[in-house]
Amino acid sequence: MPAINPSPSENQIRIDLEPLGLRIAVEAGTALIEAIRQAGVEINAVCNGNGTCGACQVRLIQGALSPLTSIETGLLTPGEQTAGIRLACQARALDDCRVEIPPETLATRQRLQVEGLRLPFREDPLITALDVTPADGNAPLSERLRSALRHMDRAEVDPSTAWISDADGLKFQDGEPVRLALRRGEGLAILPAGAPLIGAAVDMGTTKLAAYLVDLTSGEVLARGGILNPQIAYGEDVINRIAYTLLHPGGLELLQTRLIDAVQGLLADLCSQAAVSPRQILDVVLVGNTAIHHLAAGLPVESLGTAPYLPAVTEPLEIPARQIGLSIAPNANGYFPPNIAGFVGADHVAMLLAAREVTSSSTVLAIDIGTNTEVSLFHAGQHYCCSCASGPAFEGAHIHQGMRAAPGAIERVRLEGDRVWVQTVGNAPAVGICGSGVLDAVAELRRQERIDSRGVFTSSSEKARRAFILVPAGQSGNRADIVLTRKDINEIQLAKGAIRSGIDILLETAGIPADRVDQIIIAGAFGTYLNLESALRIGMFPALPLQRFTQVGNAAGAGACLLLASASARQSAREIASKAHYVELTTYAGYVDHFSRALSL
Repeated sequence: MPAINPSPSENQIRIDLEPLGLRIAVEAGTALIEAIRQAGVEINAVCNGNGTCGACQVRLIQGALSPLTSIETGLLTPGEQTAGIRLACQARALDDCRVEIPPETLATRQRLQVEGLRLPFREDPLITALDVTPADGNAPLSERLRSALRHMDRAEVDPSTAWISDADGLKFQDGEPVRLALRRGEGLAILPAGAPLIGAAVDMGTTKLAAYLVDLTSGEVLARGGILNPQIAYGEDVINRIAYTLLHPGGLELLQTRLIDAVQGLLADLCSQAAVSPRQILDVVLVGNTAIHHLAAGLPVESLGTAPYLPAVTEPLEIPARQIGLSIAPNANGYFPPNIAGFVGADHVAMLLAAREVTSSSTVLAIDIGTNTEVSLFHAGQHYCCSCASGPAFEGAHIHQGMRAAPGAIERVRLEGDRVWVQTVGNAPAVGICGSGVLDAVAELRRQERIDSRGVFTSSSEKARRAFILVPAGQSGNRADIVLTRKDINEIQLAKGAIRSGIDILLETAGIPADRVDQIIIAGAFGTYLNLESALRIGMFPALPLQRFTQVGNAAGAGACLLLASASARQSAREIASKAHYVELTTYAGYVDHFSRALSL
């Protein structure tokens, strides 16, 4: 987290701003809106902080703020007050605290990667349509449909289970055809004639949520979008979120509610883009790592927090959407693909499903980089996989002035002699540095031999041995030097060491050298934006030619879309999960040696 004024005085306190991953040091009693602005973050405040618009809502997660003002009690509902909602222009920070800034309060949004592979459509849909003209008469619609189906030689279809659409005040007139949506031969919904069959695919990441609205007949993506996972406020990684559920009564229910509410809101936005109603979503696929999968499905997560890190379930689940709190079509189901292990989840299965559509190579490494990085190696008909605790450094966390990829985050760094060139998200004035920028900075410092293989600064100057200035205070957006510290370099060493040691151990398990790998597929949001040359320079990946690397974006989201529209894809996902040989790194003989070697830059 970036620390603006990183060494607070006795009268100063720290405010963590989530989900941006920013930390600001301010004087106790500072109004939240001023602290947020000092951090270089723009929030909605139409009234310029006078307390009349109510647009600067934030949520207190932890810590102490000044009591509610009369303006807040007038503008905020009792439910909002109970939930910790405050107005940033009215609330003052009295002690160290953590504050969540909802997406609607931010004037500028964090960049979220939702693009992925464009995959061929499989014509074996799970949900199909049958256009039927109900028989005449006064009998219930299902009976009139049953009669019509008998005349169509489709007597095996049961329309009695179908939900009758109420979209746009639909009225079914005698003699007019209707569209009967079917799931496994049973009636799912009765829709207007010609109405599209719509489904949703959701990739639930530890940090970000990405969703896709899909035409189930053609496979066309009608709308896509992404938001931050609001669970970040309760822990930046899944271990801390699991701990939260154990330490706080009702914690599991709270984290599930926050997640599902965010998914519901994201789907509503996509439906608005596509000019359809959420009640027209007939099926939804939800993928995520094992912990997020369990939290979304309302499953216990305690066993994931302690060795041997066993999931409650590994088999695929199909749960009524309303049971997990999603308000879409009444008969819609939520499909959760299979998990492989405690820290190799359904999102990795979805990524592998998508990735194998674009490779014909015989030996493939597939790496999905995130707070938890999953690695799979396919060789000689075998599938080996592992989970690497890479941590949130690539999301900007635990970095002195790190932040997520929001406007003002340094994302590219180039050193030319003594000159430092930086590129920021949105070309905004620099206020911090995100993961790809830190990776670039470390690689460039190593290229110029300003740090050694241990990550230690080589300068003889005492000041230069503590930190490297990327952007001086006079050019930054928060009037503070943007620097890279020795500790920041160490965080990147730990993250890249976790990934590289996992790769090396899978290669060792398969009994092959790195140069036998034909293709390395890099997936995930961070994997989309990282500079491969920088990653290779610091040894994150084996030193192979660049042409063997393929960056595929949000392949987990693309795989979720496949699972939404194809019955055979769901069977393929089962096979991927069942045939995987999981390697537990923490119990692997020689892991410590592999990890120690992988720390070297």
